[in-house]
Amino acid sequence: MTAERYTEGIDFILDQTSGVPYYRQIIKQVEMAISDGRLGKGAKLPTVRSLAVHLQINPNTVARAYNEMEIRGIVNTQQGTGTFISGKKIDLTADERKDILDSLIRSFLANASSYGFVVE
Repeated sequence: MTAERYTEGIDFILDQTSGVPYYRQIIKQVEMAISDGRLGKGAKLPTVRSLAVHLQINPNTVARAYNEMEIRGIVNTQQGTGTFISGKKIDLTADERKDILDSLIRSFLANASSYGFVVE
C-alpha cells in the first residue's frame, strides 16, 4: 500500500506480509500516532469509506478497526460528523513499538523492491 500522508498526523501503511490482520494494523498505527503526539484529542480520522478506498481494502475492515477503537475508548464516533480521537492516553510497550517498526520496515523494503531498488 502507499505511504502517502492521508490524514494530518498519520501515514496509514498496511503490511501485506506481516500476518497481522489489517484492522489490527490500523489500530496500532492510530495508537502509535496518539502515543507519540501526532494525533491529539479531537483529531478527526478519515471516514470508513475514504480510508478503505485509500488503502484498497474492504470498508468492513476499517469499520472493524474503528469499532474496536471506540469500544476501547480510543475514539468517539459522532453520527453524521465523523470519528475523533478521544484523548485517552495510550502507552505502547517497547515490544509493541518494535513490532510496528518491523512492520513499517518490511513494507518500506517491499515498496522499494517493487520500484526496482535492490534490497540487500
